[in-house]
Amino acid sequence: MIAKPDGFLNSDRGNRRTGRGLAIRTAAAIAPLCLAACQSALLDPKGVIGLAEKTILIDSLAIMLAIVVPTIVATLGFAWWYRASNTKARYRPAFVYSGRLELVVWSIPLLVIILLGGVIWIGAHQLDPAKPLASDAPPLQVQVVSLDWKWLFIYPDQQIASVNRLVIPAGVPVHFTLTSASVMNAFFIPRLGSMIYTMNRMTTQLNLRADAPGTFQGLSSDYSGDGFAGMHFEVRSLPGDQFADWIDTARKSGPALDPSSYMALAQQSFATPPFTYRTADAGLFGKIVSQQLPPGPGPHAGLPDVTVSSRTAN
Repeated sequence: MIAKPDGFLNSDRGNRRTGRGLAIRTAAAIAPLCLAACQSALLDPKGVIGLAEKTILIDSLAIMLAIVVPTIVATLGFAWWYRASNTKARYRPAFVYSGRLELVVWSIPLLVIILLGGVIWIGAHQLDPAKPLASDAPPLQVQVVSLDWKWLFIYPDQQIASVNRLVIPAGVPVHFTLTSASVMNAFFIPRLGSMIYTMNRMTTQLNLRADAPGTFQGLSSDYSGDGFAGMHFEVRSLPGDQFADWIDTARKSGPALDPSSYMALAQQSFATPPFTYRTADAGLFGKIVSQQLPPGPGPHAGLPDVTVSSRTAN
C-alpha cells in the first residue's frame, strides 16, 4: 500500500468539502425553481365551498401551531438551559410531580382539541354536501354517473349529456345527483371543493358553485381499477350566454343517449375523449340507479382484456 503525503490528503479532503458545498448550494438554488411550478388547487379555490374549506384548513393549522410552535421552542430552550456547561441550571434528581406543570401540560392540548372540535362541528353543518347554496338563481341540475373508466354527466332539464367534460354556468349553483354504474368511486373538483363518493345502487347529493369563469380539473380520487389513473374530466365554467350557446351546440351534434347507446358507453375503456349526446333519455339515470340497466364489470383479478388495459402482469 502506498502512503499519500499529508499535503495530498489535506488537498483531497478540501476537494471533497468543496464538492459537497457546491452540491448543497446547487440544490438550494434549484429547489425554488422546482417549487415555483407547484400549485395547490386546494389553496387556490374558485368556488364558495372551496373557499370555505380553505378557511377551515388555515384555521385548523393556526390552532395546531399554537401548541406545536411553543413545544418546539420549549424543547430547544430546555436543551440549551440544562446543558452540561450551564452551572446556573438547577439539578433536581428527586423531582417527581408538579401540579402546576400538569395543569399546563394538559390544559393546552385540551383547549386545542376543543377549538378543533368546534371548527369541525361548525364546518360539518355549514358545508353539508346536500345543503343547497343560497342564491337568487335556481340551481343547475346535473346527474353524474361514474363508469369504467369515465364520467357521464346528464343534464335532465336540458335533455343532453356529456362524457368526460362538465360545463357549468359561472355564478350559478350546481346540484349534483351522483351514482356509480360500477364499483364505488369518488367525485372531486379540487378548486370547487367537497369530494363525495359515488356508490352502486345509491345516490349522493352535492352542491357546488364556480364563482368565476375558468377551466378546472376534475378527477376520481378513489382507486377503481386499471383505468383509474386516466379517469379525469374537464370542468368549464362559462358566462351565462356562453353556457346557453354550448347547450345549443350540444343539441345539434352527437348521438342520442338511450339504453342501447348507454350500454355501449358502459363498456370498459381508457382515456375516452370528451363528447356530447344531443339528447338524453329522461328516465335513464333512474334505470342506472335501480340497475334496470346492468352495471359494468368493474376491476377483476388476473390480467385484463388487452383491448382495455396495457397491463401485462399482475
